[in-house]
Amino acid sequence: MEIILRHNKMAYTADLSQPIDISIPLQNGTQNPNCYYADPVEFSTIRSGDFVGSVAEGGTVNYQSVKLTPHGNGTHTECYGHISPGHVTLNECLKSFHFIAQLISVTPERRGGDQVVLLKDIEPQLADGVEALIIRTLPNESTKLKRQYSGTNPPYLEGEIGNFLKEKGVKHLLVDLPSVDREVDQGVLAVHRSFWDITGDIRRDATITELIYINNLISDGIYLLNLQITSLEMDASPSKPVLFNLKS
Repeated sequence: MEIILRHNKMAYTADLSQPIDISIPLQNGTQNPNCYYADPVEFSTIRSGDFVGSVAEGGTVNYQSVKLTPHGNGTHTECYGHISPGHVTLNECLKSFHFIAQLISVTPERRGGDQVVLLKDIEPQLADGVEALIIRTLPNESTKLKRQYSGTNPPYLEGEIGNFLKEKGVKHLLVDLPSVDREVDQGVLAVHRSFWDITGDIRRDATITELIYINNLISDGIYLLNLQITSLEMDASPSKPVLFNLKS
């Protein structure tokens, strides 16, 4: 199925039968990316009396419960409720799901003992009018699919990037890192706060997606993004961002 869409006075076509999934599939156990000391994902077979929710064990259907932590187990999308004192949910904030997105690749630079994605490496690459920015950090290793980040001080974004993207009108930021901010920063959360404009006119419909994975075969460029979430009344949700190639 091909669609025609228009953005910033440009017409594009996208083939919806050719999706590019940049989420990380969750599986039972420890073979998932993990951060902030979250418990591993757990799939459990439901049992009640003579009923067993496993066809392999003689049951009529497979019936399982899932235990996970959205912020700590795999690809997830969050809204400003993540750092707001009120009960603000992603399901309330994200009402549109298709965006013109740009994928760029950057190499974090050493700053003391940290690795930091710098504004100077993002600013010249950002195209005008994109609604979502997807950042792939280099080197881009497949170990990101199962990396245990807790306590490792992983790479993060320079604080000025949040305000820069806000000023450019970028409403959706996607990264292959466990957080856009430093793992331990005494609650500064510079990128989160400035990107959502927490002390100003809060950008209620803006989102941050973390722990994506972009295969090296996917080229930098402009895409159609479909940002899929579950309808949880929480500040964050496991998510499935999907890209489609655009032709002008």
